[in-house]
Amino acid sequence: MSASAIVMLVVAGVTVWGGLVASIVNLRRNPDQGGDA
Repeated sequence: MSASAIVMLVVAGVTVWGGLVASIVNLRRNPDQGGDA
């Protein structure tokens, strides 16, 4: 794989996993009080 492909792979992975971690942290801080969503 070329260097640019590896960079794009890392950027995509950080975006996905970073968003997942951020959403989990946000839910831990502010639990959703809604019943039916």
